[in-house]
Amino acid sequence: MAGVAIARALNMGLRKALEADSKVIIMGEDVGKLGGVFRVTDGLQKDFGEDRVMDTPLAESGIIGTAIGLAMRGYRPVCEIQFDGFVFPAYDQIVNQLAKLHYRSQGLVKMPVVVRIPFGGGIGAVEHHSESPEALFAHVAGLKVVACSNAADAYTMVQQAVASDDPVVFFEPKRRYWERAEFDANAPLADAVPLHAARVVRPGRDITVLTYGPMVKTALDAAKVAAEEGHELEVVDVRSLTPIDWDTICDSVRRTGRCVTVHEAQVFLGVGAELAARVTERCFYSLEAPVLRVGGYATPYPPSRMEEHFLPDLDRVLEAVDRSLAY
Repeated sequence: MAGVAIARALNMGLRKALEADSKVIIMGEDVGKLGGVFRVTDGLQKDFGEDRVMDTPLAESGIIGTAIGLAMRGYRPVCEIQFDGFVFPAYDQIVNQLAKLHYRSQGLVKMPVVVRIPFGGGIGAVEHHSESPEALFAHVAGLKVVACSNAADAYTMVQQAVASDDPVVFFEPKRRYWERAEFDANAPLADAVPLHAARVVRPGRDITVLTYGPMVKTALDAAKVAAEEGHELEVVDVRSLTPIDWDTICDSVRRTGRCVTVHEAQVFLGVGAELAARVTERCFYSLEAPVLRVGGYATPYPPSRMEEHFLPDLDRVLEAVDRSLAY
């Protein structure tokens, strides 16, 4: 299918999930008649009815709490959190209930709940609308955390997340919602890249760049510039933040001997820190340089006029590449 935007691909994937299983329901603020703030659920309530695509009150804790109860009764709720910064009223429910019920029940109670969260900056929004809280969820045992970066992955990954019997926190790169890509919507889902597998999106020989979500495009742009200077960057889309596909990541680092991690979130205690630590542990004798990290600064997300200075860009990625190659 030619020229499909990420938001549209998510809509198509959710539609497929609703068609495939009558127990799948979608719930969230303005997901019904409005079709969501980013129109990801546009048209779904009209086609599947208010019992399966439900507008909720402005109460994130209530949304997740209700979803947990529905999951215990055999449903597969897909909850939309309007913006990343709005998820924190629901953090208690996610961490203390959603993540623990399967373990607490000795495996008897499954929690097939998907929590969709648009994340990251770059849209000129006000406070609480441009956060990157993925590390806060990846740290929580019992949750699976994934991030799509393109339309093809958005289409398949959201279906795979809905089909999972475990709770999945599904991060969507909001500033990439309208970027288009081609993919085959009729290809069997069984042939898709597994939900928790990383993927090499650009092969290279000189340095591995590990990234996910909105920064995949930035890394690919940096790779094009680096190629003009004779350096071939291998860009790996990590895709799954827990569990992490260490085999794909370490195979790449052992081939290139160098590694840079890139994400929008602050560098301190971010996902890049875990990636750097594990790569160092597993690939120590293959590394020609320390693993370097690129990310946001250790400040609250700035006002929109300043976000271009806060967000990692092509130049900051290339600067880290140059420092790694200089060793």
